[in-house]
Amino acid sequence: MEEPEMQLKGLWNYSCQDRQTAALPVPVTDKFTESMYVLANEPSVALYRLQEHVRRSLPELAQHKSDMQSWEEQSQGAIYTVEYACSAIKNMTDSSVYFKSIDSLLKHAIAMKDQLNAAQGRSTVAPQAKNPPASS
Repeated sequence: MEEPEMQLKGLWNYSCQDRQTAALPVPVTDKFTESMYVLANEPSVALYRLQEHVRRSLPELAQHKSDMQSWEEQSQGAIYTVEYACSAIKNMTDSSVYFKSIDSLLKHAIAMKDQLNAAQGRSTVAPQAKNPPASS
């Protein structure tokens, strides 16, 4: 296997005699890498990336927001309808007392009407017997 110096000679295509010259590209590449890292993470670049992300995702988020608002309106309508139906059923249940009262009053009125009819029937039957119909 070749020595590292020989490998560097082949890669960088230069001739070097000592290790100091061969090791010179390492700090340069490290500094270059560090500089690229700093530039890539600069706040203005981060803000640009953030703006780019917002610009791409905002239309989709706006659509989701409008969908959610529409679903909320539909839900509120359904909730109102269910609450109104529950209230109506509760009122019907509470009104059973009044229906029972009306039922008993109607039964009493029917009984009174039957008594009146019976009393009128007796009174109309008795006078007819006293006054025979006239013959022509």
